[in-house]
Amino acid sequence: ACDSPETRKIVETHRTYGSAPYTVAVVHGGPGAAGEMAPVARELARDQGILEPLQTATSLEGQVDELRVTLESYTAPPVVLIGFSWGAWLSYIVAARYPALVRKLLLVASGPFDERYVAQLEATRLKRLNAKEQEEWQAISKALGDPVAQDKDALLARLGILASLTDTYDPIVTVSEASDTINIQGDVFQNVWATAAEWRRNGKLLELGQHIQCPVVAFHGDCDPHPAEGVQKPLSALLKDFRFVLLKNCGHTPWFERQARGSFYEAI
Repeated sequence: ACDSPETRKIVETHRTYGSAPYTVAVVHGGPGAAGEMAPVARELARDQGILEPLQTATSLEGQVDELRVTLESYTAPPVVLIGFSWGAWLSYIVAARYPALVRKLLLVASGPFDERYVAQLEATRLKRLNAKEQEEWQAISKALGDPVAQDKDALLARLGILASLTDTYDPIVTVSEASDTINIQGDVFQNVWATAAEWRRNGKLLELGQHIQCPVVAFHGDCDPHPAEGVQKPLSALLKDFRFVLLKNCGHTPWFERQARGSFYEAI
């Protein structure tokens, strides 16, 4: 029997901006923050067709394959991939696995590629919170790693609110304004991030860069708690064609930063 309208669920896998052909794709972070790159897509669509993939797979390999299929189905490869935060890692992996799909790779506010910088990231974030917020941050982080924890969507959303306190410098929007179009998926975060973090720990993530053939440019805020050197040093030693752009007075999300938004879009 056919599913009733109540039981059918349409999963949105992508959005498009501007006119075809779509030669640029913007890849959101999280994992599990589908929709957060919409402001960037709208801005860039003034000049060209933009694809915004929305990742729904609940495994790292699933997200890699999902992004590959979306690019093959809706763009005119090779494309420019602009990955933000976790999306920078995902775009990096896809560029390594499927070099024919990617003409240029732009990494925005990427997490560090080397495990030795993780402690610095955590310390910086906690230092920017008060005692109560620190306790809540650590409790939520622990819960998101617990397979039986409930309400992961709400937990991830709350973590995002706390991150807005640690990750911004001079934001032009409130947390609610920034997140009103984002589809928070706590289960995606839990499953995908566990594998991604392990790949960083065992060196597999960095090793994949040996297969990247296109130019790579990393953009990073000077006030981003994610250590800039954790991106610049490993990738400059590994990639043949790599540039690093440090954005002044900028936190983790450049397009929401009052003092860095213009320089970010100009650099992109």
